[in-house]
Amino acid sequence: MAASKMDVPNTMVSPETGETLRRGVRPLIVTYKGKSITVELPGYYPDNGDDGIHVGDDMAITDAALRILKEEIEGIPSPATIRRVREKLKLSQREAGGLLKVGENAFDKYERGLVEPSGPTSQLLRLLDQHPELLEDLRESA
Repeated sequence: MAASKMDVPNTMVSPETGETLRRGVRPLIVTYKGKSITVELPGYYPDNGDDGIHVGDDMAITDAALRILKEEIEGIPSPATIRRVREKLKLSQREAGGLLKVGENAFDKYERGLVEPSGPTSQLLRLLDQHPELLEDLRESA
């Protein structure tokens, strides 16, 4: 069972320096192909200095920022966009995977950010988002 945010202690001892680190957030710039986003990165930080220790899901915020940049720059839909389009089309993850011929479990992996959709799948999702009526054509050919 994953620890909730309430279970995270407020301090920890640095294994490298022995100093007390406090739970907090610090700004971090995430850059991809020349474009940047600043995020608030949770972690354990010393009172003086920027280097911290990140545990559990702390780094998930940087992964999400990277996916946003990839969506903007390369058109690779983020997990949130994939979920939004699938729900807009009123499809289960299994149905969407079958109709798009990517496998029944693919949308679960896409929406959890474990796998990025291929270029053709990304393009098809974009088209279905803009033209949901195309879903009927897919159903007829399936």
